[in-house]
Amino acid sequence: MRGWLRASVGWTPSLTSWRREALRTNLWLVPTIEVAAAVGLFAVTHALDRAAYEGRVTLPSWVISGTADAARQILTAIAAAVITVVGVVFSIMIVTLTLASTQFGPRMLRNFIRDRGTQLTLGTFVATFVYAVLALVSIGPGSHGQFVPHISITVTLLLVVVDLAVLIFFIDHIAKSIQLPQVIASIARDLSNAIQGEVAAAARTASVPERGPSATELSLRMGEAGGAVKATKSGYLQFVRYDTLIAIAARKSAVIRLLHRPGHFVVQGHPLALVLPAEAAPDVARSLERAHATGSHRTLTQDLSFAIDQMVEIGIRALSPAVNDTFTALTCVDWLGESLCRIAADWSPTTIHRDGAGQVRVITPEISFVRLLERSFEKIRQASRGMPAVMIRQLDALTKIMEYATTTEQRDVVVEQARMIGRSNAESVPEENDRADVERRCDAVLAVAVRRFGDPGRLERPDPSQLL
Repeated sequence: MRGWLRASVGWTPSLTSWRREALRTNLWLVPTIEVAAAVGLFAVTHALDRAAYEGRVTLPSWVISGTADAARQILTAIAAAVITVVGVVFSIMIVTLTLASTQFGPRMLRNFIRDRGTQLTLGTFVATFVYAVLALVSIGPGSHGQFVPHISITVTLLLVVVDLAVLIFFIDHIAKSIQLPQVIASIARDLSNAIQGEVAAAARTASVPERGPSATELSLRMGEAGGAVKATKSGYLQFVRYDTLIAIAARKSAVIRLLHRPGHFVVQGHPLALVLPAEAAPDVARSLERAHATGSHRTLTQDLSFAIDQMVEIGIRALSPAVNDTFTALTCVDWLGESLCRIAADWSPTTIHRDGAGQVRVITPEISFVRLLERSFEKIRQASRGMPAVMIRQLDALTKIMEYATTTEQRDVVVEQARMIGRSNAESVPEENDRADVERRCDAVLAVAVRRFGDPGRLERPDPSQLL
């Protein structure tokens, strides 16, 4: 039954990840859960208070006692204090993050929203406020005099103690999370998880048998006789349910070729996909709405280049004259190099999706290693002209990547990046000794290429003096 349900709704691990990411990037889900828990806790303590009020149970000695007026004053003070602390603390934190985001981009505010520590802190304070209000309104006249929820008041005080501990944790957490090395490392962890997801998806796809026309043949036929499916709204393509698309195509005996991958911006009315045969395009268009998601921002679920762009953005901001923070740029280069080492070793993007019979049903754009490497290095290289320290660190990263390269295509693009850094060095660095340091790192990249792949021939570094 579970397997049928997953197949019928197009369930995939990536779909679960996308939904989890969508639920995580908000400030209402975790607080709502904690408020619901607070309401449930109050229902329990209120029942115990009623039982004690009616004499059915005896309260232990540690439970706070007092009059109804005293209880009202305590609960009113706690509720007012808690909601005031929430407003003041989060206002200060947002101002701090706004100022910090000028150094590493406005997306820091979105990371702040999706941070579990932030959500738990907000939820804990709001839950305490709701619990205190519920306890306050429960005070009133009864058959045996004024009803005072002694257990609920005691629990409220315990929740205040928990709030103080959470507040200390939150201040410490925010103080650490806005530090640039921590921000960069967090993005790198997200990228690492995205790489693992892509590798796992490729392994699952590789186990499917291959039958029918090849993807190349189908693409050629599609270009001549395929029907277009147009985007119904503009925005960033955030997620594609490939299992759902495969089921749609198999049901119509069709092949779908997506023209965009997650992370691309699609424009309403422009082609989103091609369908073969063309007469199946209207039916596919109606079903395609539930097979993809479009939004105002990019996500990491199927768009690992987004994490690379985030680190590159931090790096080029750090290299700008207004910031001039070379060490932050070096940190970005280090983490980019580490991620690309993993991609070079394991990268095998899935571009052809087949049904259970092995027929090609969905063809997607390829996310190539070449493009990922270019995105990682080119903008930082352009921003670091005349800065030998950044050039050296980029070349060191390229040397490590070359150690993990598995194809001559990867070798060629790594060496070409080293060549461009070498030309930039010769053109923009005035000090001879600095140029020599960069040149030695260029030679190191070529030496690893020769050791692992043989003499690259035409890829040998030219004499920098010829570029002056």
